[in-house]
Amino acid sequence: MDANPKFLLIRRDNIGDLVCITPLFRALRERFPSARICALVNSYNRPVLENNPDIDEIFSYTKAKHRAAGQSLVGVYFDRIRLILKLRRERFDYAILAAPGYQERSLRLARLIRPKRILGFIETEHQGGVIELPVRHFPVSALHEVEDVFRLAGAIGITGTPPAATVYPAAQEVRRARGRMAQADECPRLTIGIHISARKLSQRWPVKCFTDLVDRLNQQFEARFLLFWSPGDGLNPLHPGDDAKAREIMQALPEIPILAYPTHQLGELIAGLSLCDVVICSDGGAMHLAAGLGKPILCFFGQSDASHWYPWGVPYVLLQPESRDVRDIGVTEALQGFGALVAKANLPAVFRK
Repeated sequence: MDANPKFLLIRRDNIGDLVCITPLFRALRERFPSARICALVNSYNRPVLENNPDIDEIFSYTKAKHRAAGQSLVGVYFDRIRLILKLRRERFDYAILAAPGYQERSLRLARLIRPKRILGFIETEHQGGVIELPVRHFPVSALHEVEDVFRLAGAIGITGTPPAATVYPAAQEVRRARGRMAQADECPRLTIGIHISARKLSQRWPVKCFTDLVDRLNQQFEARFLLFWSPGDGLNPLHPGDDAKAREIMQALPEIPILAYPTHQLGELIAGLSLCDVVICSDGGAMHLAAGLGKPILCFFGQSDASHWYPWGVPYVLLQPESRDVRDIGVTEALQGFGALVAKANLPAVFRK
């Protein structure tokens, strides 16, 4: 293999999935320090990889459903064609289809880019005909998403345990977040991030549970809180938000130092989470971002495979009821879980009363 190969990693799906391939970028950089390592992702998720020192360049395309107001569908696809032509000129040595299983759409995209070799999973022998470096994908129980994808690295001589996931906030967004926190509360204290939004119904903890937990955590730790949520109307069929839920929580806790932190952009969420000492959330993109930022996490799992999606590489306490519905997680159970997390994460004694 060339000492300075050119890699393009392709991952087309959600926020958490993209966080879970950052260990592969780290391993590639450690194995090939002078390589050109790039990523191809969709524009919505691009902030997950921005500022990552293991990545030389990020290429992104806009999905039709994410196009800006006034942007035509024809324009979206024309921009995509221009991007493909640009990527062809890069003359990549390897395109890596960085997702578990056979990735037919990503494979079509990679073939349009024309790398020297395509590395990806196959599920049947005949699928290996157009993938120069095929890796047979066998589902393995209790294998994390990070570990599953990392099996691709063996085809280019990288073995061992995957490193931690990594996410890097933008400096400008962090400055804004610090400014908002300073205006709300100048006292140094334990900062707990509470993320209340979840895409799946089974992952949505009730408002009353959040308010009771915040109240009891404040009594026990004299903490301050950042309340994160996806803004918008909960009845919006395309982009449902949790404005009403957040408003109800804020109104129920007028005496507690809690900063409302709606995140209109993904970069805002990353920066806000980076300033938390601990994060409480359901399984989802925010949880994986917090893990990539190195935060201890108390996480609630509903209809999710906990063995495949738990927070990678950080201290965590995972609560999942037998019903697979987070509404059945009690406040006392969550409070006990938080106490166990504080001990596991070895937070400074000043935070452990």
